[in-house]
Amino acid sequence: MKVEYPPEEWLPLSGIQHFTFCRRQWALIYVERQWQDNVLTVEGKLLHNRVDDPYFTEKRGDVIIARSVPVASAVLGLNGVCDVVEFTASPQGVRLPGREGRYLPTPVEYKRGREKHDRCDESQLCAQAMCLEEMLAVDIPVGYLYYGQTRHRISVELDRELRDWVRQAAGEMHAYFERGYTPRVKSSRACRSCSLVDICLPALQDKGMAASAYIQAQIEET
Repeated sequence: MKVEYPPEEWLPLSGIQHFTFCRRQWALIYVERQWQDNVLTVEGKLLHNRVDDPYFTEKRGDVIIARSVPVASAVLGLNGVCDVVEFTASPQGVRLPGREGRYLPTPVEYKRGREKHDRCDESQLCAQAMCLEEMLAVDIPVGYLYYGQTRHRISVELDRELRDWVRQAAGEMHAYFERGYTPRVKSSRACRSCSLVDICLPALQDKGMAASAYIQAQIEET
C-alpha cells in the first residue's frame, strides 16, 4: 500500500461496502463499470435522496448536523460523501468556521434495511471516520448506522480490528483496480440479494465453466 495516493488515483469510498460484501461484486462495479438495480438498491437510493442535502445544516442543542459532507483520505486513497456528520460540542473537538467553541465530528451512515451480521456497513462507516480524522486531525472513536427498515440507529465502535480491515481492503481495491482484475468467488446465499447476480453468473463461477459453455448448457436445458 502506498504511503499516500494522489487525487487522480482515489477510489470511491462507498465501494468498500461492496468490497467487504463481495470482492467480485466490487470489481464488476468499479473495474468493469457494470451495474444493475433491483428493488433493494432502488429503496436504498430513495432513502439517501431524502437525507442528502449539501446545503442543509441545523443545530440541536450542542449538536450541529451537516448533510452530504465530502470527505477524502490520501492515505487510504478514497473519497466520498458522508450522509450526515454530527458535530458535538467537546473540548477534544475541532474549531468550525463561523462557530464558537470546539466540536467533535461523528459520521452517521443511512442504510435501507436492518442491522446486518457482517461488517459491510461498519467498514464504510469506519472509512468515513478515518477520512474525517485525516482531514481534521482529530480522533473519532464511534460512529452510527441508521437503518430505514427498523428506523433505529446503532452505535459502532471504530476499533483497531475494523480500522485494520479498512486499510487492508483499500490496499486490495487499489491493487485490483490497477491490474483491471475481477476475481472469481464461490457463490453463497448472499448472491440471491445481489443486483448483479445475472451479470456475475455465480453458478458459472462455481463450475469453472467458460461463458460460452455455460450459455450453451442453458440453451440445451430450455
